[in-house]
Amino acid sequence: QNVKYGRLQRGGIIENIEDGKDIEFNKLITSKTNPNYKFIRMNLEDKEAMDKLFKTEKFDAIHIHDLPLAKVGYEFAKKHNIKLTLDLHENWPALLRIATHTQSILGQFLSNDKEWIKYEIKYCKLADNVIVVVEEAKDRLINLGVEEDKISVVSNTLNTKHFDLTNHMPNPEFFTLLYAGGINLHRGLQYVIMGLKHLKNTTPKVRLQILGDGSYLPTLRKLAKDEGVEEIVEFTGWKPYKEMINYVGKADVCLIPHVKNDHTNSTIPHKIFQYMYAGKPIIASDCLPIKRIINTTKSGLIYEYNNPKEFAKAVSSIISDEDLKLNLINSGKNKVLKDYSWEIDSKVLNQLYSG
Repeated sequence: QNVKYGRLQRGGIIENIEDGKDIEFNKLITSKTNPNYKFIRMNLEDKEAMDKLFKTEKFDAIHIHDLPLAKVGYEFAKKHNIKLTLDLHENWPALLRIATHTQSILGQFLSNDKEWIKYEIKYCKLADNVIVVVEEAKDRLINLGVEEDKISVVSNTLNTKHFDLTNHMPNPEFFTLLYAGGINLHRGLQYVIMGLKHLKNTTPKVRLQILGDGSYLPTLRKLAKDEGVEEIVEFTGWKPYKEMINYVGKADVCLIPHVKNDHTNSTIPHKIFQYMYAGKPIIASDCLPIKRIINTTKSGLIYEYNNPKEFAKAVSSIISDEDLKLNLINSGKNKVLKDYSWEIDSKVLNQLYSG
């Protein structure tokens, strides 16, 4: 028997994978988990679509992604007497505290931090199951009074079956540092660029490639010029996923330089596992989950997030010690296969729905 669930997306349809039948408003997908268990995964708020859907389909649970839709999910769960799973990819109140649009007086008024935390506590307590991506997020919710037994950690680890390794290799004429992702103040690239001036005389020559785009990009371009390192910083813009993976292959070290704050202290980026599996040493800032995983897996080096000299020291350590570099590569790849893979985390998710 198969589990069947729906994924709600505005403007979409339901496609029944079992028999190919198309149904308006949603997409039904089958998955081999708990026999005869059916649930709906709801991504966008569309009550009219949901009402029509529940007239034609019977579900056992609603799986809500991220906090804003928690109330909508709870209302439908209560109305139809089914279970609610609240899947929190982010520490939403903390994310809003640092978001650009909440920094103005109007933004702070429209996004009240205390109200978001009250909302989070309320619906975490009302949910039947709560999913978070790291232990630090689980501890935070427990400290807010959410029952420990209902919280499961299902991390955004790598499904190695769907990740194609590249044949591209680093250019021996350079020591290439790679950052890939969004570009804003909280990604911490300003401290990386400031650290490059301490690495101008290395052999091989250090270069930094920044893949991505964002509102902070002009500031970083100016900073690279002001710091006298613009010749060794390449801003490539956004790249398609497959091309990004090729850049990973050509890098000597991959960077996760996020600014340490309440948000980054309770989440984990998917790319940390991609880099480990790709055999790349990681240099990362000291955000709590990142630091814990890097140190546990021995897959990279950690620096204080706002300390450019400490960042430069970490880079120099890997440049000057080939044995260290190889140990980081081997340890990271072994650990991601053994302890930090989707094959492991998916069992936690399956168990949640088979209990």
